[in-house]
Amino acid sequence: MNHFSNMNMNQKRMAPGRFIAIGFAAVIFLGALLLMLPISVNKGIDLSVIDAFFTSTSAVCVTGLISVDSADTFTVFGRIILACLIQIGGLGVTSIGVGFIILAGKKVGMRERLLVKESINLQTFKGIVSIVQAVLLSTLFFELVGMILSFFVFVQDYSIPAAIGISAFHSVAAFNNSGFDILGGLRSLVPYQSDVLLNLTTCALIIFGGLGFFVTHEIVQKRSFRKFSLHTKVVLFMTATLLIVGALLIKATENITWLGAFFTSTSARTAGFATFPLGNFTNAGLFVVIILMFIGASPGSTGGGIKTTTFFVLIHAAIAASTNKNCSGFRRTIPKDIITKAFIITGLAASVVFLNTYLLCILEPNYNFIQLLFEIVSGFGTVGLSTGITPDLHVFSKIILIITMFIGRLGPLTIASLWVFRPTTGVSFAEESITIG
Repeated sequence: MNHFSNMNMNQKRMAPGRFIAIGFAAVIFLGALLLMLPISVNKGIDLSVIDAFFTSTSAVCVTGLISVDSADTFTVFGRIILACLIQIGGLGVTSIGVGFIILAGKKVGMRERLLVKESINLQTFKGIVSIVQAVLLSTLFFELVGMILSFFVFVQDYSIPAAIGISAFHSVAAFNNSGFDILGGLRSLVPYQSDVLLNLTTCALIIFGGLGFFVTHEIVQKRSFRKFSLHTKVVLFMTATLLIVGALLIKATENITWLGAFFTSTSARTAGFATFPLGNFTNAGLFVVIILMFIGASPGSTGGGIKTTTFFVLIHAAIAASTNKNCSGFRRTIPKDIITKAFIITGLAASVVFLNTYLLCILEPNYNFIQLLFEIVSGFGTVGLSTGITPDLHVFSKIILIITMFIGRLGPLTIASLWVFRPTTGVSFAEESITIG
């Protein structure tokens, strides 16, 4: 009896982040097993264990980095599994779990509400059930519209059944900011680089998926910029700014169309689709994309990175410190604990990128630094863009990327808190200043 009561007490004390991490890890493991089934793999294809886990991790972490071509490797059943993994990874294990509870007509308990709150970065418990319902309905709406619009493009090159399947997969992958495609030949969307409808449809899916479910919900509810919360205002402002500045910088460094520059700027914010081969980009262009990938999408979205709001706080905190003013934005003062959290997240993210890039430099001496840095940042930002080196990486390099994608999807702060979740002791030491800067 004591044993079971102790077990229950330990579960209650377990940090929400641990439940979320275990949930994602379990889905990744199950996904890898399903992808290795004979029914999932095309005849004559030998899918290794590491490639199965790499693909499953990339799908669940909505990244899009691939070590094997999805179209050439997987059957229709395998692609359906892949799409399901992307959908679960994008919405989050807890959101889908709560969705099933709602569909079953059962009451959502406090434990489930806490997990959803942590999973999609909500500030309060207020309206969590309605937000989850809105998340599921908005996802269905955007993916259905995206599928219909994409179908008009793909049906020109494929049979109707094939076009339906490709459109559905593409819409799920785009809205969940995962750069998987099933067109074959590791081409991504390069064959459609001049197709305005597919480019803009994909961009719209990526942008709405990357805004964050709370922001989308608030836009529908309030419909006025003045009425929006500070969070929503910052997300919309930073999203527009990064899209425009990114497109201008990419166009300035690369010989591509304006449509291609805008698409690349959009996709670099954690989506992973490419309409122009990134292996042909200059170092300057790749550096711009690396910065966009590191910043990523917005909190509570299907994307990764340090997040647009974090970058906004960093900039305004630096300006405030240099001008000796309070850190503020849109006539609101930003709390000090938020500023501290922004710097911690950025520091942890930079540490992950630096360490893993260093390890890749040791393991992959045949590739240059910018290629390896690009690969790691793409994994951390759950982007999926690549200069084309992913399939040829060594096993240990792929393991490093798997870990990087997992950290990027959960967030470095969540990963760091997995082993330190315990009540504060209230003990403090004497304060003493040190010289910095």
